[in-house]
Amino acid sequence: MLNKKTQYALQALQYLAEHQNQGPVLISEIAEQKKIPLKFLENILLELRKEGILESKKGKGGGYFLNLPPQKIPLARIIRLIHGPIAMLPCVSLYFYERCANCDEDNCGLHDTMIEVRDATLKILEGKTVADLIR
Repeated sequence: MLNKKTQYALQALQYLAEHQNQGPVLISEIAEQKKIPLKFLENILLELRKEGILESKKGKGGGYFLNLPPQKIPLARIIRLIHGPIAMLPCVSLYFYERCANCDEDNCGLHDTMIEVRDATLKILEGKTVADLIR
């Protein structure tokens, strides 16, 4: 399940993509339009800026804007950045792998099933981008 922080990040990116040709967008505008707590949103946008997904401009006419075209920002990248693993178990995660303490991965039906779930989920999330969130 996506946490609130990830949902807010995706909503903010959607808003920025919808307004990408209108110049930088104020954090307060995004927060108001998407009903996101302002302080929470500030931290999210800073994280996205640090990763090169967003850029910002200071001063009059300043705000945040996409640093990449929305069609070049896979949803899987945002989810991993903000939420962490996409896989439901640590032993099947591609980027956050951890061996399960009570599992023999070579003989575990749950492990095998969760690999299928992970692969199906990744196929969707790596194929969908921020551009796909725009209505």
